[in-house]
Amino acid sequence: MAGLIRKSLDSPEEVRPFEEDKGRLELVNLDAGPVGRATFEPGWQWSKHVKPIAKTDSCQAAHMGYFVSGRMKVVMDDGEEAEYGPGDFGIIPPGHDAWIVGDEQCVVIDWQGFADYAKR
Repeated sequence: MAGLIRKSLDSPEEVRPFEEDKGRLELVNLDAGPVGRATFEPGWQWSKHVKPIAKTDSCQAAHMGYFVSGRMKVVMDDGEEAEYGPGDFGIIPPGHDAWIVGDEQCVVIDWQGFADYAKR
């Protein structure tokens, strides 16, 4: 039997900054995979601030996450789009761009798509 595990995103095991100081990803690692908290600053856009790191045309990570604060617009490669905000749960397949809407930080907890996200 495994026992209790306690980890804190306030003391992450790894921090990955986005380009131009437009946010960061903080990770803790579990046996089932990493869990991350991403903080996206106003003006952040995947195609500007993560694409140079990922070196793909669009985000190829599948995300399953909870939006704590701020607003994010996601547009799939096929044109489907959605906007997420506080209290929303999102499942976002690979093949998308995304950006922050408004002037508030967007904070997202994701337990599926951050293993290689913004990894240099």
